[in-house]
Amino acid sequence: METTDFALEVEGLEKGFDGNAVLKGVSLRVPRGSIFTVLGPSGTGKSVLLKCIGNILAPDSGRIVFEGRPLRDPAAREDFRKRCSFLFQGNALFDSLTALENVALPLEQTTSLGKVEIFKRSLKALQQLEMKDFADRYPGRLSGGMQKRLALARAIVTQPEIVLFDEPTAGLDPLRRNAVFSMIAKYQRRFRFTALVVTHDVPEALAVSDHVALLNQGRIAFEGTPAAFAASSESGIALFRDSVEALRQSLAAIRSEQPAIS
Repeated sequence: METTDFALEVEGLEKGFDGNAVLKGVSLRVPRGSIFTVLGPSGTGKSVLLKCIGNILAPDSGRIVFEGRPLRDPAAREDFRKRCSFLFQGNALFDSLTALENVALPLEQTTSLGKVEIFKRSLKALQQLEMKDFADRYPGRLSGGMQKRLALARAIVTQPEIVLFDEPTAGLDPLRRNAVFSMIAKYQRRFRFTALVVTHDVPEALAVSDHVALLNQGRIAFEGTPAAFAASSESGIALFRDSVEALRQSLAAIRSEQPAIS
């Protein structure tokens, strides 16, 4: 099998819905063993891109290449499915299943392992994510952070080489966002999987990522290191990256104005 320095390569990916183009020729290369983050405003197509890569949506055109093999080939696609996990926005945990049962589900669905081996591997995954003591808890009885760890335990139980993270911090406050990105960084380095993350949380992503890309209006506007992204003076990048600072400046100007005299 051909191997490259890239876990994934996306070439000219296009996807639209009802005549509206969402992805307009997206190309990027994800280095093996890295945390690669796709940034971008809400509604710009980040989750659509991830779902095309994860074989949840079929792209209209373009190629997705895994280990040098295009995923349009059924054998390559099946191989990729076995070696990739998807951590959905909102975790997608089953409320009627215990933590242990949630983690065991991918092994039951994708392997021919016996019940005893599935139990051992599921319990080990929970232990690795510091969740073993909560194996019999249902998701509704876990905190938000614990639910994230449970979702990641389920994602890694099959020992994937690639984990796809769809907006992992959606709806979380700043402290919890920091905790989730720290979790991704910690366990990616422990288990050495390639992490492909989509998010609009710029500071946290720049802190933990090895490589970043900016998806804007259906196209890749930047791909490179976090340092290069942070230093870029290109207007489209700066507008997205520095939006909070622009708001601060705007508010400072408003507050400095003399109040109108009625």
